[in-house]
Amino acid sequence: MARTQSLIEQLLRQRAAAHPDEVWLKWKDTSVRWSEVLSNIQRAANGWLELGVKPGDHVALMLGNCPEFIWAYFGLLFIGAGPVPVNTAQRGATLRHILGDSGVVAIIVGDELRDALQAVRADCPELRLAVAVGGGPGSGIDWGIERLMGAPDTEPTADVSEAVSGAAMLYTSGTTGPPKGVVTTRYDSSPIGTVLGALGIQPGETMYTPLPLFHGNALFVSMTGSIILDTRFALGERFSGSRFFDECRRYEAVECNTLGGMISILMKQPERSDDGDNPVRVVLSAGCPPDRWEAFQRRFGVQIIEWFGMVDAPGILVNTEGRVGSMGKPVAGVDFAVVDDRGEPVGPGVVGELTFRHPQGQLTHYHGLPEATEAAYRDGWFRTGDLASYDGDGFFYYQGRKKESIRRLGENISAWEIETVVNAHPQVHESAAHAVRSELGEDEVKVVVVPNPAEHIDPQELVDYCGGKMARYAIPRYVEIVGELPKTGTQRIRYAALKERGVTPQTWDRQPAGATSPKEGHA
Repeated sequence: MARTQSLIEQLLRQRAAAHPDEVWLKWKDTSVRWSEVLSNIQRAANGWLELGVKPGDHVALMLGNCPEFIWAYFGLLFIGAGPVPVNTAQRGATLRHILGDSGVVAIIVGDELRDALQAVRADCPELRLAVAVGGGPGSGIDWGIERLMGAPDTEPTADVSEAVSGAAMLYTSGTTGPPKGVVTTRYDSSPIGTVLGALGIQPGETMYTPLPLFHGNALFVSMTGSIILDTRFALGERFSGSRFFDECRRYEAVECNTLGGMISILMKQPERSDDGDNPVRVVLSAGCPPDRWEAFQRRFGVQIIEWFGMVDAPGILVNTEGRVGSMGKPVAGVDFAVVDDRGEPVGPGVVGELTFRHPQGQLTHYHGLPEATEAAYRDGWFRTGDLASYDGDGFFYYQGRKKESIRRLGENISAWEIETVVNAHPQVHESAAHAVRSELGEDEVKVVVVPNPAEHIDPQELVDYCGGKMARYAIPRYVEIVGELPKTGTQRIRYAALKERGVTPQTWDRQPAGATSPKEGHA
């Protein structure tokens, strides 16, 4: 009886058979041909089997960007095991939760992370095997990568008909509680297929990302997307504002992705005469600041395609029409709506929570959390936790995170609306606004600010700058100047970490000691 192959395995084998000597992966000074890609994946697949991993098992991948991540990941899919990518910044209780909650039986880690793993491994009884990249056995590590990759280069015998469901279990950031594992029950590739089709990339051209493979953007859009489109895949080690476009030139990339504050960071790099002399045609962006959109396109000679998507559920917006500031319109038959706190739809221009409904119904759930799943899916509509609005033409606009909203003096304020003003200050590199508890029982507003290099920011001047640019009740009471913001590997600000710090001895307070805030109106 013929062995069942997953769809991704079939596609990988088709690519290797069609052009075995063509390059797929570009990594540093190395180019990996399709024949080598398949060989490495098969070795990893058989290595996992020899080490006792079975179809249906979960295995964690806690690695920075490197080819070994790719071989280990696809090797697991070839044998019907479930990869669990883990953010390399995780430590302690959060790492313990992810490894225990997912029930992983094995993990592959970077050698520099062995101490982080050793600190929690004893509390994860199901975790029976650890493989290190860049080091050998010892200190909680059972094997080096050579053991995994030393297996035969043959088609594995495991049948994926016994497999777990899904291409990976990805954990959410957990801004309001422990991270939640997202499991895909049924697949519809048409939404992400629409995004990939909009990029206009031709077979043989190169897509580039420095975003971490433990995140869905790099894993599914860039890496898997390059396989679907039959393009080449250039992988950067990590994001660097000063090296970003130089790496695009190095790899001859026609497409790249940006998230969060990356465009702002790139715009604040010193201007160069060759800024526009790069091979990139299109930038797939999530969260481009509207005030930097057109300037970024002009400076670097690219087209921005803005989009919205999330790991938790398959709803996607795409803006291919250049509507500045918009996430775009729904694709692939997914319905989007903006609702108020009662779940009732609101009209154009009104800010509410962004929700969507897939035509095939509920396709995902949170691992082991039926109540959280039920809360996220209400009447078939997925609640994103994002604030948004839409216009009369059906374009949707991001208005911040509902979970990161601040309630002050009876008014709801989003972090986004404060940061948009503060980030426009000429001396500000980036900022993050969050709530701190006030003497009045609600919230006060704090903004944490990173200055531009060699710049000094006066907190009072910054607060004065905000006057007239936002509602008076939104103007920060507290300002703290820092060297950098805590972030995830995908450059998203870790608001929970800032809230935990609260008001520190280094925090400036614009309100005199003992005074209470009067009821303020709009500036």
